[in-house]
Amino acid sequence: MGLLSLGTPLPWEEAKKYSSHVRNHGIIQFVNIWNRVKSRRRDHLLWGDEVEYMVVDFDHEKKKVKLALTAYDALQKMEKLQKELKENGKPSPSTWHPEYGRYMLEGTPGSPYGSTLKNLLDVEQNMIERRELAKKFLGEDQEIMTITNFPLLGVEDFVSKSDDINTLPTIGEDGISRSLFIPDCCINPHARFATLTKNIRTRRGAKIFINVPIFKDKNTPSPFKEALPLSIINATDEDFESIRKASNSDGRPILPLNRKDNLTLPDVIPDAQPDSIYLDAMCFGMGCSCLQVTFQACSVEEARRLYDQLAVLTPIMLALTAAAPIYRGYLSDVDCRWNIIAASVDDRTQEERGVKNLENCRFRIKKSRYDSINSYLSPGPSYSGGCGPEINRSSSSVHGDFFKHKYDDLNPAFDDKIYRDLLDAGVDNLLAKHYAHLFIRDPLVVFKELLDQDDNASSDHFENIQSTNWQTMRFKPPSPTTPNIGWRVEFRSMEIQLSDFENAAFSIFVVLLTRTILSFDLNFYAPLSKVDENLKKAQKRGNVNNPLSPTTAKSFCDPCDPDSDVRRGQGILNSAFGAAAKVSSSKSSVVRSKENLTNGVMGNTSSDSQSSAPEESSTEDDDAVELMSIDEIINGKEGSFVGLIPLILSYLNSMPLEHNIVSGLERYVDLVKGKANGSIPTTASWIRNFVLNHPDYKQDSVVGQKIAYDLMMESRKRK
Repeated sequence: MGLLSLGTPLPWEEAKKYSSHVRNHGIIQFVNIWNRVKSRRRDHLLWGDEVEYMVVDFDHEKKKVKLALTAYDALQKMEKLQKELKENGKPSPSTWHPEYGRYMLEGTPGSPYGSTLKNLLDVEQNMIERRELAKKFLGEDQEIMTITNFPLLGVEDFVSKSDDINTLPTIGEDGISRSLFIPDCCINPHARFATLTKNIRTRRGAKIFINVPIFKDKNTPSPFKEALPLSIINATDEDFESIRKASNSDGRPILPLNRKDNLTLPDVIPDAQPDSIYLDAMCFGMGCSCLQVTFQACSVEEARRLYDQLAVLTPIMLALTAAAPIYRGYLSDVDCRWNIIAASVDDRTQEERGVKNLENCRFRIKKSRYDSINSYLSPGPSYSGGCGPEINRSSSSVHGDFFKHKYDDLNPAFDDKIYRDLLDAGVDNLLAKHYAHLFIRDPLVVFKELLDQDDNASSDHFENIQSTNWQTMRFKPPSPTTPNIGWRVEFRSMEIQLSDFENAAFSIFVVLLTRTILSFDLNFYAPLSKVDENLKKAQKRGNVNNPLSPTTAKSFCDPCDPDSDVRRGQGILNSAFGAAAKVSSSKSSVVRSKENLTNGVMGNTSSDSQSSAPEESSTEDDDAVELMSIDEIINGKEGSFVGLIPLILSYLNSMPLEHNIVSGLERYVDLVKGKANGSIPTTASWIRNFVLNHPDYKQDSVVGQKIAYDLMMESRKRK
């Protein structure tokens, strides 16, 4: 999870004094990286996945499940094993990293997957072996599980007891998160995580909060008002009043209460709302698990192109992987974690959120640090000269540049000085604005020992802020400490699935999308406001079955037909649920020879062979929209859009592949097809239906211990 430096972390009152220092040197470090590698070209497609796990304790006698804090001990043992293998010159099949929760693990392949399509067939087995390795370091009744959210997280007694660890919430001012529900022992012991938690709360001026809408069933009270948790019932009068003040994000007047009255949670906590499941700690968001995929591009231009095109598809993949309908033992009316995690790290002050007028803060900031992207990058100028065999930097156009300024319609705040400094350093307008926006944020964790760095040899200040902007996509420059790694993009919206097969399938699907986008010159640009609408709609209950935002559908031609309008660069397609999706290509024929393949991409991609970007004066019909379901976006809509999967299959059929490779990949694509058309339920739907049909469920939205135990038992069978 982000940059994990070692040292003495500064409390917020000290750390904020160095905010400008970290920002300024972070930009200097980026400029140094930029000048060193902006012309780097012809890197191979290398990629990897990040799978986040939770360790669950099963009490089969009492039919109970709890989170196991011993995951941290298992992590230390696996890190020791990795170190020993490295010292002995042996490769490690997997790499393990700490995550926010002490009960969590993050596993990645030991080295990046290869650049061929055949290498995609190695993914599932690698994930299986990762799980088997971790299992060796767990207790007899423990299981490593790929669940997005533990259904009882925050319920009383949800953590396995330990003799030397306090498993009760600390709501007083000496607490790290001051949560009413989650003890601080659930936070990973690495100094970064506790500091991050406390500094977000301190900078914000109040505890974070999330009100997740409750699922209203037949016997759910209306209005639904939660009872007081034991942490409030047993609190001293001093802590009682203190926690009320700390849970008042908008600064509303707090009325005195008589604790002897029959009070509910919304009566006591200003931030808690009726008909909602109240969450009050970073752990409720960052303690969830997800699936992320990072790709190395052949050049900075290709990385920027993939960043933009994939950003429009992030809501679709969030909806397809939806896996989180339960929070704190209640069925919610949402299927995904995204808004929960966004709110869980929202460090914006009242002024930055617009509750108060700007006086002490520099910017009005529309979103949390964890949210969707705020601007496109476009492929940009031809810095590298393209990825083909010949270098050509003289062309004013870059392959796949369909960007129009009207698509950047969010108008995010940005630091004008940083923007001008980047322009003066030779960075183009869109990339300069991208970083000038990211760097309006303060660094949240500042280590005393790392304040002074060699800006030519380190990127720690840059990554300090870059890695705490958790957006649907992340644009990742090469690090000065890893010269063998090129420009990368990270796809970040997916939720984790219960089985290795499903996680492999979605990872592979996104990789195939990147190859298809590049080979067929696909154009999914849409106004970012529409993409944001889709991200919100993707999280709703039953999201896959509902029509989403408008999408365009002017015309469609087979991208593999050399005589089609698409191949001549004139076709317009739509998808990206709620977003215009256009397909264009300047190639005149399908390239089948291995000699003309670069990273599994058809044809020569040097800048001198590409069509020019569309003019801003394009006709209005270019961006006409219509309503489409996820099924239509993924599997196609007759007369409007061929669908992402048919495009991928056309791409596979155009490649010089053996039949067993194609059939092996189609097995994974079929899973995505089934999720989209409803023949295979999303994980969220499967979980919800399991609860609704459980004999102990009382139609009251409550997920009790027995239901949770049975749910986890069934979930572990699907691994």
